[in-house]
Amino acid sequence: MDLLSIDDLGDAQIAAILGAAERWFAYNRLPRRNDRRLDGLTILNAFFENSTRTLLSFEIAAKRLGAQMVTMQVEHSSIKKGETLEDTARTLNAMRPDALVIRHGTSGAPRAVADIMDCPVINAGDGTGEHPTQALLDAATLMHRFGRIKGLKVAICGDLAHSRVARSNGKLLPRLGADVRFAGHPSLLPDGFEGSGAIDEAVENADVVMMLRIQRERLEEDLNDAPGEYLARYGLTAERIARAAPGAVVMHPGPINRGVEIDGALADDPDRSLITLQVEMGVAVRMACLELLTAERLKAPPA
Repeated sequence: MDLLSIDDLGDAQIAAILGAAERWFAYNRLPRRNDRRLDGLTILNAFFENSTRTLLSFEIAAKRLGAQMVTMQVEHSSIKKGETLEDTARTLNAMRPDALVIRHGTSGAPRAVADIMDCPVINAGDGTGEHPTQALLDAATLMHRFGRIKGLKVAICGDLAHSRVARSNGKLLPRLGADVRFAGHPSLLPDGFEGSGAIDEAVENADVVMMLRIQRERLEEDLNDAPGEYLARYGLTAERIARAAPGAVVMHPGPINRGVEIDGALADDPDRSLITLQVEMGVAVRMACLELLTAERLKAPPA
């Protein structure tokens, strides 16, 4: 089994991941974390794009489960000598890892790699495609905070055109019963996202406001916005969050561009912001995913 898209998961598997994540969340707050259930397994990280949260959380998740974690140094690999992604996958497969976690700048790259690998492959973000474990950790964060997802009004606002996070959340959260609305700059609001596109309307009475950064590295044309202009017109400010439901929370997958898509004070608001909770839950969710995807391999008799 691979985890390349939210579509790869059935409802029972999603429920199992969210339930396990809550248990691992509590476990991760214990003074000592030395579970050995993945002892003897080797997990590979292959990140062809920069990452802090996803890369480190997968490393920590694997190690807390007792697995050996090896992170491929892409900048020092034969990719720099002209080796293709497919030949890299064949090389990694020959080393017989038990799971591969991959991030790549090209949409669909993890699926091409999964076609070659004999072990489970987890998509840690592919171009503008999907980021399934981010959506799962966002759902787990909401379950932890609200005790439910069904009936929550969720506004996802920002650079939707380039957001794999928005695409995965747009698949997962409605399946769990959330009312999801989308908003963003007109040039960053592609077809397929429900909503008027206006942030003030999306935030109105929302229980959750999830902001997304502008992925300027993927823009074909710069927005030519003056300092502070994007925040005033399309970002989350104190005035806008006041339109949300009482007790509304703020989320962001990171990295944050303070003063652009979100006012820094809101990102740090101890009552509203779930941003660091998302990071913490990310470790727990990725532990749950690694446990699920390696379950069949753990049943195999030792050599």
